[in-house]
Amino acid sequence: MPDQKRLHLLVEGQTEATVVRDVLSGHLQRQGWLVTYSTVRTQTSSKTYRGGVTSWPKLRRELKELLASAHLTVLTTLFDYYGFPTDAPGMATRPAGTATAKVEHVEKAMKTEIGDHRFVPHLVQHELESWVFAAGDQLAELRDDPTVAERITRDCAESGGPELVNDDPKNAPSKRLARYCPGYTKTLEGPLAIADLGIEGLRARCPHFADWLATLGSLA
Repeated sequence: MPDQKRLHLLVEGQTEATVVRDVLSGHLQRQGWLVTYSTVRTQTSSKTYRGGVTSWPKLRRELKELLASAHLTVLTTLFDYYGFPTDAPGMATRPAGTATAKVEHVEKAMKTEIGDHRFVPHLVQHELESWVFAAGDQLAELRDDPTVAERITRDCAESGGPELVNDDPKNAPSKRLARYCPGYTKTLEGPLAIADLGIEGLRARCPHFADWLATLGSLA
């Protein structure tokens, strides 16, 4: 299909790449997208690695390089809001108010800074493990440990939803999972639980994720 629209996702690491491959790609393809993805580069003085967002200038450079392709219809991102570089646009001017308002403020500032209508920035609120929290029942089933679901359900209820479990360094979703699930394998168990929950389940539990998918769907 020569006129098919191409959507590229720039992702933070291996876990995000697995979720794109195993969960998101099929849904996006059914919407009409030709989907490609890559993991952000992390450069040292002598080597280039893949994974991790270390600074805005490096990320900006890679975004601009991707947008230099005339064949790209939309470029979007899959990065954690938790731990996002403090030098990124909007981070220093985040408004008081809800976590969602802060994330949306940074996303809007990123879009303004890049200055390309094809760029649709997306930060996971607060980190990809919030999607695993949405799939707490599925994770508990994979681990054959109902106490995992009980703890995650309690945390989500206290916070107001999986995406609202906070970004405190000791209590972010990833830190809680490390406590609740000894030996938790981020790159395997997380994507499996999210895949078992499925797109519709994730959309129902994560409004910021749902808004992102709706935006991408409207552009397909």
